Amino acid sequence: MYVIGERINGMFVDIKRAIQEKNEDPIRSWAERQIAAGADALDVNVGPATSKQTEALLWMTDIIRRVSADVPLAIDNAKWEVMQEVIPRVPGPKIINSSKADEEALQRYCALAAEHGCSLIALTIDARGVPADVDSRVMMGATIVTKALEAGLTPDRVFIDPIIIPINCAPKQPVAVMKALEQLKILSDPPPHLVLGLSNVSQGSAKRELINRTYMAMAIAAGLDSAIMDPCDKELMDTAITAEMLMEKMIYCDSYLEAYRANRRGTPA
Repeated sequence: MYVIGERINGMFVDIKRAIQEKNEDPIRSWAERQIAAGADALDVNVGPATSKQTEALLWMTDIIRRVSADVPLAIDNAKWEVMQEVIPRVPGPKIINSSKADEEALQRYCALAAEHGCSLIALTIDARGVPADVDSRVMMGATIVTKALEAGLTPDRVFIDPIIIPINCAPKQPVAVMKALEQLKILSDPPPHLVLGLSNVSQGSAKRELINRTYMAMAIAAGLDSAIMDPCDKELMDTAITAEMLMEKMIYCDSYLEAYRANRRGTPA
């Protein structure tokens, strides 16, 4: 499982306050904690903290780069003009998070990723919004892979996100996403990575941790190999490791959890 730590995000109160007050400590602390807990990459998202998103992203990534020069940073922003400005100025490995699946957006974002040696997260969403059905997600996934290959991005640098919607709003969607995962993983050989913003499935629900952990195991069985998630939730991490062990992605031994952690960060972005 390729774990992208979710916690450096202006949606969280402490990070929002840190951005607004230019307080480096929470940014540095969460970078260190997530890496120590097993994150392979770190998502970096200004969220609603400020309108000066380019300035804030560069400030945040500079702090994280002083913690680690080589952990991949998933630059998470919906504005093309911000991404275009930030990506060339952030040193070290990067993931662009994210592009939509319409052709115009894909051409721009794939070209940017290819030019700067980045990986790319692309969402199965277009001008019509998030599809409710499996087939539309898979068709958008095929478009993503095709445009990425045309731009020179190999499948191992492409992360397709079929978008999970909160269970309390759309109870049919967790199953639809798992069916999409099963088909998306056979789009190419080698396959693209499949990623979810895991905590979205439980947004607004009472049993968030339990829902996240259970859905993580189910999605891994369907083909998920990456998630934007909380690596500091040890039970969530243990669930992911155990699910992958049961899917024969590692050899069982009584100390398989310890063995995984000893060999973590083995998948480059």
